[in-house]
Amino acid sequence: MYISIVPNRNSPPAILLREGWREGNKTHQRTLANLSHWPKEKIETFRRLLRDEPLVSAQDLFTTRQTLPHGHVAAILEMIGKLELDRILSPQQAMDWLLERKERIEKKLAARHLREGGLVLYDVSSSFYEGRTCPLAQFGHDRDGKKGLPIIVYGVMTNGEGCPVAVEVYPGNTGDPTTVADQVEKLQEQFGLSRVVMVGDRGMLTQPQIDKLKQHPGFGWITALTSTAIRELVAQGALQLSLLDQKNLAEITSPDYPGERLMVCHNPLLEQERKRKREALLEATEKSLEKIRKEVARRKKKPLKAEEIGVQVGKVLGRYKVGKHFDYQIGESRFTWSRRPESIDQEAKLDGVYVLRTSEPAERLSAEDTVRSYKSLAEVERAFRCLKGIDLLVRPIRHRTEDRVPAHIFLCVLAYYVEWHLRWAWAPLLFEDEERREERKRRDPILPAKPAASVQRKKRSHQTVEGLPVHSFKGLLSDLASRARVTYALKSGKSEEKASLTFQQVPEPTSLQARAYELVRTFSVAGR
Repeated sequence: MYISIVPNRNSPPAILLREGWREGNKTHQRTLANLSHWPKEKIETFRRLLRDEPLVSAQDLFTTRQTLPHGHVAAILEMIGKLELDRILSPQQAMDWLLERKERIEKKLAARHLREGGLVLYDVSSSFYEGRTCPLAQFGHDRDGKKGLPIIVYGVMTNGEGCPVAVEVYPGNTGDPTTVADQVEKLQEQFGLSRVVMVGDRGMLTQPQIDKLKQHPGFGWITALTSTAIRELVAQGALQLSLLDQKNLAEITSPDYPGERLMVCHNPLLEQERKRKREALLEATEKSLEKIRKEVARRKKKPLKAEEIGVQVGKVLGRYKVGKHFDYQIGESRFTWSRRPESIDQEAKLDGVYVLRTSEPAERLSAEDTVRSYKSLAEVERAFRCLKGIDLLVRPIRHRTEDRVPAHIFLCVLAYYVEWHLRWAWAPLLFEDEERREERKRRDPILPAKPAASVQRKKRSHQTVEGLPVHSFKGLLSDLASRARVTYALKSGKSEEKASLTFQQVPEPTSLQARAYELVRTFSVAGR
């Protein structure tokens, strides 16, 4: 038997299985089967079988030596190359070398993402430290809820869209406002900027820090007033709450803030939440105070002293932070308490009201854009969540030297820099609002943001417009990781001999994986 290929003039050739034999001087043949519908690989294997060639299966010839997740690493390396971080970092450098190049790297990132007259977002966070040898580890205001451990403080600077450009590390006992001066110096001296608008929360850009900013004429600010400052404006008559009867945003001025504009905002949802939270705290405080009152009344044989009662009451008031709304009398074996309705009503008038202050004139920044700019601080908070969450794991910090800890945190911020760009590149495949940047410019700056129609559709159908499944960022990385890189080794003839010939193979990407790689390759990076 043999395989014969018979050409056809107007159609593909016919591939036939034929048998031939001799009768005397004549040769005869007949067709046994039509193999034209077989794939080429199958036909070639059958041809070799008819020739009595030995056939070996891949399982008999090769052995799998190693299987490693590959696809997610390939995507991340693609984005690193797109961002030219591989050139900036100089591959294979140790953490000590990375710290030596920190200033140069941050300067390049600032040149790419910051501009004269633009916004600079800045906020501070901290992470707990496990160990005793690093002098940066000090006890301070712990944001992680880990009691009994020292902390490391670090401030992250981003552009107006939340793209990180710099980080500075401080001892754990450093106050947030005291770090602002370093950022101003960095913006001027290291990044060469003379005109920027710093955005920070009310605990960061305090009045002493704003007074220092005024010494730099090109530097402006956007921040918020404390509740005490807002009450003073009301008492002075500078802030009339009736301004908010018909609209949720009003602009005022005050002689206490010369050369500044004040944006008064009212958020009805925030008002409801503050009322709910205050009532819950009042009820919890009442429950604890009543428990103390009953204990004092019950203790007849061994009465409680005034000092003992005061300690218990102080703990309750310190826990729930609403002591200003209560009157109480403490004496020997005597304790009474009551609410202060007038204090509660006075505070309730300002529920949902907050005031922003800025040095920027209206021709540069409208009242609406001032609010939007301040709310952009949420992007820095998002960076901290990613740094501390399951993505990048900045904590626990186990490095021991004063140089290695800043290098570790800087490396984590660089990793978030890559993640930030990946999230924007992969937005069509994620449960992300692709229209968020443009929608932010048009929507009401006070009310909570509503998701665009496109993201609502993705959440309902769990599919993209291309019919691909929608993922979370972590889920997409996991899907990409399923595309493995497999190392095969040629089996040797003798069992005791170790296979020396190896090769690697990566399967073709799925349609989802191919789309993810395409989005990274076509993503437009600022400054390039």
